Amino acid sequence: MPPHKFLPILAVVIYCLLPSIPTAVFGQESTGQLRNIIDAEILASQDSKAGNPAATSDDYTFARRISMDLSGRPLTVTALQAFIDDNSTDKREQLIDRLLSSPQYGRHMQYKFDVLLMQRLPKKYIAPSEFSEFLRQSFGDNKPYDQLVLEILTADGADKSNRAASRFLLDRELKREETVRVIGQVFLGRDLQCAQCHNHPQIDDYFQQHYYGLAAFLKRSYLFTDPKSKVVSIGDKIEGDVTFTSVFTGEEGKTQPRMLALTELSDPPADKEPYATKPDKTNRGVPKYNRRLQLGPSMISDENTAFRLNITNRIWAQMMGQGFVEPLDLFHETNPASHPSLLQALADGLRDHKYDLKFLFKEIAMSRAYQRSSYFNGDTLPVANKYFTAAIKPLSPEQFAWTLLQSLGEVQKQTKAAEAALLSKNKEFDAATVGGRVLVEAKVTAALKGPFDEIVAVFASQNTALKFTASANHALYLINGPEITQRLTRGGGYLIDELLAFDDDAAMVEQLYLHMYSRKPMPAERKQAQEFMAIAGDAKQIAVQELMRTLLCSAEYRFVR
Repeated sequence: MPPHKFLPILAVVIYCLLPSIPTAVFGQESTGQLRNIIDAEILASQDSKAGNPAATSDDYTFARRISMDLSGRPLTVTALQAFIDDNSTDKREQLIDRLLSSPQYGRHMQYKFDVLLMQRLPKKYIAPSEFSEFLRQSFGDNKPYDQLVLEILTADGADKSNRAASRFLLDRELKREETVRVIGQVFLGRDLQCAQCHNHPQIDDYFQQHYYGLAAFLKRSYLFTDPKSKVVSIGDKIEGDVTFTSVFTGEEGKTQPRMLALTELSDPPADKEPYATKPDKTNRGVPKYNRRLQLGPSMISDENTAFRLNITNRIWAQMMGQGFVEPLDLFHETNPASHPSLLQALADGLRDHKYDLKFLFKEIAMSRAYQRSSYFNGDTLPVANKYFTAAIKPLSPEQFAWTLLQSLGEVQKQTKAAEAALLSKNKEFDAATVGGRVLVEAKVTAALKGPFDEIVAVFASQNTALKFTASANHALYLINGPEITQRLTRGGGYLIDELLAFDDDAAMVEQLYLHMYSRKPMPAERKQAQEFMAIAGDAKQIAVQELMRTLLCSAEYRFVR
């Protein structure tokens, strides 16, 4: 049997052996204050006896990592080669700035925060696409994070201009168990689910009053269906207090709205006419004082330190592969941050820069810690020295979908088509401008929605933000899936056409590795691939297809190192 016949089987085996790995990353020298604090704090807190920190990653590794982290996909081979050939001493910072200003950054953040906030919930009242577009536009405009959260927590669905933002509350139908839990998890870093019926049995500083303090913000809210338009929105009343009883002790309690252990909010003195619009069968209740509308301001207030510590921990985990606090939604006294003063410094820095997430992303990316190699120079890396080397991060389903479509040549094909279509309508169109890039990205995303959604559906089933579990179904999809097979067919204008046009196998293999791994092949890899091509003889197309499939199923393709 020809050697290439074994490759599909080998690819399945390799793919299914991929580890389930949480994530982390590396750094570079520069003058920004926070990036220097990051490196100083990490070095000061680690055990130097275990070995020195890993060396700085090479340019190919850095380029793939930072592009995946900030744009959700690798650089194109053209952009990668331009970065590699650039001799500027600040080229890494320039690349970070370009990625942060790209339309792909807004799209990538849309995916990340949509999954965080909505956890892939299906439509109830608001189309998921509307909420996604709200997020994409918000991150594209670099909306301050505290403002974004304020909009999400105060939107009621009655105002068409911000109805999309109400999906967070509205599509959970204000159900206490689900809504209060997710508010605590994603905005405060605390899973309070086990504090509903009693103080948490295992976490001493999670109390029933914390759970019901959040519930009190929403106790007086209800779903209202307009009798004419049938549009569902959130209405509010002036009655409704929260009481609770511990099933362990029988002790009864009562609380006004509150953020964890902070002071309760008191209602203002009663107004003679407390409603702007009194609730009835035809009118949505709109009180002059609305407890629900205090949730957003209370959440983002400077006094609520949990808010900024939580989002900082989540951004750090997104970039570095693991949070200072793990799990991310279990901040408590007996689960302290690995680097508490550093977490506080980053959180305060984010607040001082008006919750500009791009600022935080850049400071982390410019640190030596982020830019380190994933190869450790000692025998065993102690757990305490987790930032002495870069952790290996699995691609999210969305990252994987974009990477797959790009490395097979589909993104490039659709980009050319989009640029040509826009130019045909407007001879002044320039794809190099900011506006031009936004238009092209929008058309490419629309054109690829079908295959993108299918790939995400396949790979989202068993995977969370920071962990990945390989399965035989995943490997078989990469071997025989229609989205793959179609783009490995000659004559479709995909990467395989470009590869088959090479007369020199060595040059072809190098181009293949640049597309798949964002790097050139190592000597042993180049030699093995060329030998495989030589054995294939006249079956060049089949050999190239099997080489591509094998790389698609590899650990390096599925992870960022």
